[in-house]
Amino acid sequence: MKKIRVEDAVGTILAHDMTRIIRGKFKGVGFKKGHIVQKEDIPELLKIGKQYLYILDLGKDQLHEDDAAYRISRAISDQDLEFSEPIEGKINISTKHAGLLKINVDALLQVNKMESIIVATLKNNFPCKKGEIIAATRIIPLTIPSKNIDALETLTKETGTILSVKAYKSLKVGAVVTGSEVYKGLITDDFGPSVGKKIIDANCTLIKKILVPDDIAAISNAVLELKELGCELIITTGGLSVDPDDVTRQGVINAGANVTFYGSPVLPGAMLMISMIDDITVISLPACVFYYKQTVFDLVFPRVLAGEKISEDDIAAMGHGGLCMNCKVCHYPVCSFGR
Repeated sequence: MKKIRVEDAVGTILAHDMTRIIRGKFKGVGFKKGHIVQKEDIPELLKIGKQYLYILDLGKDQLHEDDAAYRISRAISDQDLEFSEPIEGKINISTKHAGLLKINVDALLQVNKMESIIVATLKNNFPCKKGEIIAATRIIPLTIPSKNIDALETLTKETGTILSVKAYKSLKVGAVVTGSEVYKGLITDDFGPSVGKKIIDANCTLIKKILVPDDIAAISNAVLELKELGCELIITTGGLSVDPDDVTRQGVINAGANVTFYGSPVLPGAMLMISMIDDITVISLPACVFYYKQTVFDLVFPRVLAGEKISEDDIAAMGHGGLCMNCKVCHYPVCSFGR
């Protein structure tokens, strides 16, 4: 690159985007790559701290930051992801559909150890909305040797895709609301505005909700009825603590379920149970889901929607980040809960 004074740069072409920052008001591109410098640009360039400009003359073994960012994005991304135009050398990577973000964390670490290459992402298993930015990438300098990007592309051929988003499925859901006090109408059934709303918001269909007393046979029969109705996911609520009247666990087991685990290192939601009846997932939720805005349900539900079978190891790993801070203004999932 040839260095020239800004005052002598009229007629030259900018080799990269130049950032303008106005404290508290603006941060973005002040001058775009490819802009031809005019006489009236000189005072503005000086204001953003540019005493000198550089004329770029790339050799055949070098890549400009924009071209490098494109190649990095393509190498690390699943085909269902899309890329922004480069701005200041950075490309944003976003998802075309709602789903669960999956990251090959070990491979990502290898990429970020490579010289002059960075990839910043959301956390693995982040529940994404359609169009959400999940990652961004760029190189640190203005140019990079082509061999550096070649090495990254070789790595991703070996590791497979680093970034992908597993699309959510629209499931047929059945619910069993336990509790003699609810069954007898002594207290309000709060399933609808809590768990039910989240099911509908996820574009799933609530096939049927069955209210049952704290009775093993009634719970078992309700679960089997929902299975016969073709439910792809069954959710039970309540009856999971240590009280003698809490018999949901036994009722689900009597319906033929195999318990994957009972108890989770997540608060709220310690009494979670997940089991399987044939290929149907049964999520048994403690009564805390009726009180707290975000619970363990918000961590496991997206995994099931994405078609994953949740293992005991998966749940054990949720302890790291499994303490909800119960913020006055909830920003979930943009917080540490479950992350």
